[in-house]
Amino acid sequence: MDDFADSPAAAPAPSATPVVTPLGQTIYLAPDGFVDDLVAELGDVATVDGRLVFADGPARPAAWAQNIWFDPVRIEINSIKGGAKALRGIQRNWALWSQRHHRRAALIQDNLPHVSAKPVTFPSPLPTAPLGSWTLLDESTIVAAARCSSPFRHGEVPFIENRTAPPNRAYLKLWEALTLFGEQPGPGDRCLDLGACPGGWTWVLHELGASVVSVDKAPLDPAIARLPRVEIRQESAFGLKPQDIGPVDWLCCDVICYPTRLLRLVRDWMDSGLAKRFICTLKFQADTDHETARAFAAIPGGRVLHLDHNKHELTWMWPAQ
Repeated sequence: MDDFADSPAAAPAPSATPVVTPLGQTIYLAPDGFVDDLVAELGDVATVDGRLVFADGPARPAAWAQNIWFDPVRIEINSIKGGAKALRGIQRNWALWSQRHHRRAALIQDNLPHVSAKPVTFPSPLPTAPLGSWTLLDESTIVAAARCSSPFRHGEVPFIENRTAPPNRAYLKLWEALTLFGEQPGPGDRCLDLGACPGGWTWVLHELGASVVSVDKAPLDPAIARLPRVEIRQESAFGLKPQDIGPVDWLCCDVICYPTRLLRLVRDWMDSGLAKRFICTLKFQADTDHETARAFAAIPGGRVLHLDHNKHELTWMWPAQ
């Protein structure tokens, strides 16, 4: 039986000081179903353990990582309380990634300070308290990283949802992107929503107080179309020239198209200098277009990442905060 509580028979006598050893690696947590994409992006990796991908050396850019564990350490423990004490000796806040020995891992986590995982109200600032991640490799070995790329537990952003006003669930992607961006549109801002139908992103931008130019060949949901600061252009996003729209504070694009086509559109807008900020979704078909994803990542000042609310897609934001 691999899950057990502390008892004289279950664990050796505790040692005074746990053995803590740097791994010399970085651990990447893949989104559910996208381990292969993460491995393909990283290239050379040491170990794949479920959704955790271990790679030698310091952290590399990894759009397909839901969370990155920086400078992880191995901690040899001989009891549940000893494991919790070792983690508390590093820092206060920890999130368990339960991979195996689930009961034993849960008992260790129960001996750590409670970390609230309550849903997020949008808009809210990013959490500022450090949050580490840890897991059990075996009954007596913890792997832990005090510093991670996401301020949220395992990179998951659980919003308090609005189940009545938005016409679809795509609004959650924009909520998450804007939360990570660290800035939101507001009154006086002019936004462009490309591929707007049925209007989830337009609803988000309008709710924040901005005016929105919504572009799609298909019609918006009638409730969204009636909003007072929404201008509808029922045409193709790719038929527009930046000069047709003029200056915008935010260019948001969730249009369904090949990533190569989106890249051309983005470059046209960047060359025009008419868009101050971008949030765009790269949507993939059967295969992931890693080459185009790398091209987006190479745009100076930008960031490519897989949002918790993305499916087989990535989000590009510019400028990155």
